[in-house]
Amino acid sequence: MNKQIFAIGLAMFFINTIHAQPTQQRVPNPVIEKQEEKKSSAVDLVFNPDHTITTNHTVTIKGKPIPYKAVTGTLPVWDENGKAIAGLFFVYYERTDIKDKANRPLTVSFNGGPGSASVWMHIGYTGPVLLNIDDEGYPVQPYGYTQNPESILDATDIVYVDPVNTGYSRIVGNAPKDKFFGINADVKYLGDWVNSFVTRYDRWASPKFLIGESYGTVRVSGLALELQQSHWMYLNGVVLVSPTDLGIERGTATGAALWLPYYAATAWYHKKLPQDLQQKSLTAMLPEVEQFTMNELIPALNKGSLLTDADKQKLASRMARFSGLPEKVILQNNLSISTNLYWKELLRNEGFTVGRLDSRYKGIDKRDGGERPDFNAELTAWLHSFTPPINMYIRNELNYKTDITYNMFGNVYPWDNENNRTGESLRQAMATNPFLHVLVQSGYYDGACDYFNAKYNMWQMDPSGKLKSRMSWEGYESGHMMYLRKVDLKMSNEHLREFIRKAIPKAGTPAMY
Repeated sequence: MNKQIFAIGLAMFFINTIHAQPTQQRVPNPVIEKQEEKKSSAVDLVFNPDHTITTNHTVTIKGKPIPYKAVTGTLPVWDENGKAIAGLFFVYYERTDIKDKANRPLTVSFNGGPGSASVWMHIGYTGPVLLNIDDEGYPVQPYGYTQNPESILDATDIVYVDPVNTGYSRIVGNAPKDKFFGINADVKYLGDWVNSFVTRYDRWASPKFLIGESYGTVRVSGLALELQQSHWMYLNGVVLVSPTDLGIERGTATGAALWLPYYAATAWYHKKLPQDLQQKSLTAMLPEVEQFTMNELIPALNKGSLLTDADKQKLASRMARFSGLPEKVILQNNLSISTNLYWKELLRNEGFTVGRLDSRYKGIDKRDGGERPDFNAELTAWLHSFTPPINMYIRNELNYKTDITYNMFGNVYPWDNENNRTGESLRQAMATNPFLHVLVQSGYYDGACDYFNAKYNMWQMDPSGKLKSRMSWEGYESGHMMYLRKVDLKMSNEHLREFIRKAIPKAGTPAMY
């Protein structure tokens, strides 16, 4: 999976979509309190790294009206000499009927890429508005948005942050790109920025949470330790939505074996399993596959050529039973089935491919032959649905007006992907902060950041089991963005509320073992 971070990132440029109701509700007109935007020249676009607009709104969550203000704009990244080298675009939602910030949580939200804006979870998951899609996550027209009745704004204030070159965030002047574009550089400057934000908006007393999706899980895992070590800022919780491998090594054989439970989930959805497995529920079927993967398949694949032909045949038979693929295909590939081959092969005889980020989706290739799909089927269903609404929403509801392009995904290359130890950073942050909890959320049909590798991360991060009581995992019968399905939008947000409540200790509780 370590090699797939960029592939995952590229996909996340396009994704993390939305959810909506069949009819659009008008979000109340904003009440503008302040405007500090500098007018641009008639000829040249001028980027101001430090200006904001504040508007007031109300959203109904779980039947209760929640008043809030939205602060939309930019806040600088300063270098060691106090010079602004970038301006990060953000949208900050603060509930206005609660004045006690010491007991009001703050959640900082990042998406992936690494060159992706925070739009996806912002208007698709946790924020106060949702893009229009149907109940299963498919796009609809006309484009638009509505209130999000499942938003976590009732439980926590939220700031959505766009890293450099995403959204409206930009480098200032000739600041070197290597200050921003790399695993560790990214964590460093975002840590500085979070410190600046917390200070400017007076949130030092608040319980603090980070949430990241896809490559965003690399960000927040690294930030958990960076904030502790460099800014003396201790968190209550980190949420990993569809996590990458976080730099935790698998090895070739182990990495290949770990995909089998995802293949089984996909085969179950498309009704390609034997009847005794197919008749079970998804969550009742998967434990048998997981146990086979850990106890038999991983040891066997690590033997390589030491496996006898009889052993190979036996393993191929079991893998075919669980994956929906023919034994012949499995043997032809030495028991190691790549994800691309799986997406192409499972429904080949029916003339379809399955989606990478969500294998419930089907695609049609130019030819049925080959070893990989022509395109990611799910992306064509998502791409056109969210770009118009985010531009409409920021401009018309949040009243942030600029001629600068909102980058759904931006150029962040070359990206330094070396020395990824973010999984170990998160473990260390948990070990040194008894208050820190971790929640992992995964979709069973996600073939980019699959659910079983997410579990494997947790097992390898905490081999002693001493952190187990502060780590939890939740699975959903959808893909990379589990919240696109209406039923999972409600469930996953409720899991976030429960996690936040659990991670905040009672007043006066000491941070000690």
